Amino acid sequence: MLLPDEIHITGLRLTTNIGVPDEERAAPQVLEADICIRITKRFEEMCDEIAATIDYAAVAARLQALAAERPRKLIETLAAEMVACVMDEFGACGVTIGLRKHILPGTDHVAVRLVRGV
Repeated sequence: MLLPDEIHITGLRLTTNIGVPDEERAAPQVLEADICIRITKRFEEMCDEIAATIDYAAVAARLQALAAERPRKLIETLAAEMVACVMDEFGACGVTIGLRKHILPGTDHVAVRLVRGV
């Protein structure tokens, strides 16, 4: 069985209001996301046509808009919404999202990772 081809977006900055305490959600924060999009077509089958693939610029813009839509308490919630968005709206056969939040003192970041689909 052939593995699906992938498109990667690394270090996508997302501005959102997120955090468990009300005061943390009061001000926007910048999170970083790494997105791996698995597609149904092989790259060599695309004949150099944008319509045959998933437009990564459109995915990036949509995920930035999704993050900004409303406050959330958990990065887990946002990551799950992002995966669903890419699969439902862009037709990916699988998605992996790594989402980083720079909030915990003494660390570079905290992160969650979701893998869905093929």
